[in-house]
Amino acid sequence: MSTKSSLRIEGYVAPGFDAVRQAFAENFTQREEQGGACSAYYHGKKVVDLWGGIKNGNTGEPWEQDTMVIVYSTTKGLAAMTLALAHSRGWLDYEERVCAYWPEFAQNGKLKITVRELLGHQAGLFALDEPIDRDLLTNPERLSFVLARQKPAWESGTRLGYHAITLGFYESELLQRIDPKHRTLGRFFQDEIATPLALEAYIRLPESIPNSRLASIEPPTLRERLFGFPMRLALASINPRSKIRRALVGADLPHDACRIYARNLEVPSGGAVCTARGIARAYSAFATGGRELGLRKETLDLLAAPAIAPTRGFYDECMKADDVQFSLGFMKPNRLITFGSPESFGSPGAGGSLGFADPAAGIGYGYVTCKMGTKLTGDPRDIALRDALYEAIATTSRSPGRMVA
Repeated sequence: MSTKSSLRIEGYVAPGFDAVRQAFAENFTQREEQGGACSAYYHGKKVVDLWGGIKNGNTGEPWEQDTMVIVYSTTKGLAAMTLALAHSRGWLDYEERVCAYWPEFAQNGKLKITVRELLGHQAGLFALDEPIDRDLLTNPERLSFVLARQKPAWESGTRLGYHAITLGFYESELLQRIDPKHRTLGRFFQDEIATPLALEAYIRLPESIPNSRLASIEPPTLRERLFGFPMRLALASINPRSKIRRALVGADLPHDACRIYARNLEVPSGGAVCTARGIARAYSAFATGGRELGLRKETLDLLAAPAIAPTRGFYDECMKADDVQFSLGFMKPNRLITFGSPESFGSPGAGGSLGFADPAAGIGYGYVTCKMGTKLTGDPRDIALRDALYEAIATTSRSPGRMVA
């Protein structure tokens, strides 16, 4: 097993970005990192690609260049990319009502819900009245029926509540309705984003990926959860009838006792398995004009625009937190968690992972870990890496001879 004294940090940083390598090493010696990776692209060029530590706390196996790990809600950003691509192709209007594409959705008070409201966690559909289990997810017709008949918890556009798991199922069903090939979100992501960009990222992990490439998650202890989360959220998380507990039903489905992660199962809000490099490369395309994917400037301008608040403001009814801002399937920088510039868009994941695009700075960024943290305001390991990255960019910008872009 690796120890701090024998720790090996592997990978690459461009000239001028050594501070990011230093911050990554300090994550292991000062911030209790076990194993993880960080990657960043700057104006389309890879400037950081680091990995280190161990991928399995029981066996001590080292984290390797191609190690992948589940990234929980960082998945939401990858899922939102598919709908952004659909928007660029003219298949989807964010201001249109969902039922214009999916007529059955209109029942039980959902007639007026717009795509923007759904993607902004404002539709009141954060939980389902039926159990979210593997049987439901492997029966597409039944899943579609259950989603369509769900009654919202409030009038759309009036409140915000984190659709932790359900959002991805609604996104996938919507995408299948507008895609001429009727592909699921995971299949569409693989065909239209991951394959063209050569990403090591899957929303639907295939059988071909061996366990040897996967890192095992080390969850926080009960004590870490109780003392690491804000008190209101910690108390809500132990109440089975609370909104956040109901919103998280199904979050465990991507895990598999024998194979680390489930194969051929889509949980598009929380089941992606990726490298940091894959996440950063995807966001790099969105941060630098999107030509590789055929993204239109109109789409990218909408993603960079400020989030639109529900009538009762940006208070999250599920996470019990103020100023939580979502727009078009992505999180926007806010007082709860800051990242990049105001134009940035991305998604953090439970435990500390993060991916985002910063079009103002030309940055695509990804961080992943197998040791889950508990800070909702940004994981200290990730913050240290981002601070070092932006400082390095500021320094190289002041030194023309060292520019990497």
